[in-house]
Amino acid sequence: MKHLLIADDDAHVRALLRRVLTREGYRLTEARDGEEAASMLRQQRFDLAVLDVMMPRMDGLALCEHIRELYDLPIIMLTAKDQLSDKEQAFLRGTDDYVTKPFEPEELLFRIKALFRRYSRASSDRIQLGQVVIDRQNYEVTAAGETLLLPMKEFELLAQLAQYPGRLFAREELIRLIWGADYEGDERTVDVHIKRLRQRFAGYADEFAIQTVRGIGYKAEVKSR
Repeated sequence: MKHLLIADDDAHVRALLRRVLTREGYRLTEARDGEEAASMLRQQRFDLAVLDVMMPRMDGLALCEHIRELYDLPIIMLTAKDQLSDKEQAFLRGTDDYVTKPFEPEELLFRIKALFRRYSRASSDRIQLGQVVIDRQNYEVTAAGETLLLPMKEFELLAQLAQYPGRLFAREELIRLIWGADYEGDERTVDVHIKRLRQRFAGYADEFAIQTVRGIGYKAEVKSR
């Protein structure tokens, strides 16, 4: 049984999620603010977290960042803020998905199931995007049976995006994950590497593509399996 952490200071929202998610067979633990959620994370193992952005003591953005530093689990941000800048901040902190209030409970349920599928694929050392296979253990990429030699940063960038298809990564997050937190160069280096990857795999555009989300960053989209 999947164990979900729900962190929201609104009792009505928690009750709604409790009703919908327990009906689907999920086990829930509820927190009323970010600090209570952080404490629960230290005591129990969770498979996914749903976080409200605006909470007392520790807000959802800070909690998201805290989770990313210490744990490996999918995160959905749940918030009334729907401006592009608000979404950018959430993705910069490491969220996997972003749902705005008011929301349809069934939509949230669909997104939770999609994240579990995505993370299940990510647990393997081999990632497949159509005819392109990424071997993270041996740092090899094969396309239609042919081995391709990629520079290390291109390989790591491709693997990071492919590991979580559909997840949007902000440029700043990709810089931190691939080049390191102490990188002092231009963040547009991400754009350069993305361009090279697109050129290398142009022949497989019908199977997967690296999509640009203007003003934020990139995500891998799988078109066929």
